[in-house]
Amino acid sequence: MRLRRIWLIMVLTIGAVMMSGKVAQADWTYTVKRGDSLFSIARKTGVPLNTLRQRNGLSWNPLRLGQRLTIPSTGGVARGGAPVRSTGDVNLLAHAIHGEAGAEPYVGKVAVGGVILNRIQSSKFPKTLAGVIYQPHAFESVSNGIINRSPSSESRKAAQDAINGWDPSGGAIYFFNPAKTNNRWIWARRIINHIGKHVFAI
Repeated sequence: MRLRRIWLIMVLTIGAVMMSGKVAQADWTYTVKRGDSLFSIARKTGVPLNTLRQRNGLSWNPLRLGQRLTIPSTGGVARGGAPVRSTGDVNLLAHAIHGEAGAEPYVGKVAVGGVILNRIQSSKFPKTLAGVIYQPHAFESVSNGIINRSPSSESRKAAQDAINGWDPSGGAIYFFNPAKTNNRWIWARRIINHIGKHVFAI
């Protein structure tokens, strides 16, 4: 009788986890750049400041250039495998869109947001928005710090439209300006769309 009760509790627990639609996701590593603070990194990644401090065993805020911080993955996964979006994601995505496509037409901004979100769905990339955006060498605006500039209201709106499901890129996971690169690898991707100065590829 006791064995049956334990078995029933286990089944109900597993069922509850499955119904919640959430799965554990791996932590990722962020390398401290010039101008970073623990507060700014917490805002960028959407992780509460105290959580970030505790996860990395930090009792105070000053950081060293090049220091590596463990960023706990906080993104849930909805039923069907689609990442759950949060309000914090809108702000981070808006920064990335503004950094990568600030001078592009509105539809081009939304398309860049679509590419970033498409990467979360791809097995080739990290499974969180912050993981995709801060993946080493993935985006020029992260490498040169332009991502830290305040996004325009249009970039914020584009981020919201992308999160709401609009993807003018057509399912692309790459984009680039053909006038600015002769990288053979990126040119070998299959181009599926062209918006503004960017081409979009898979």
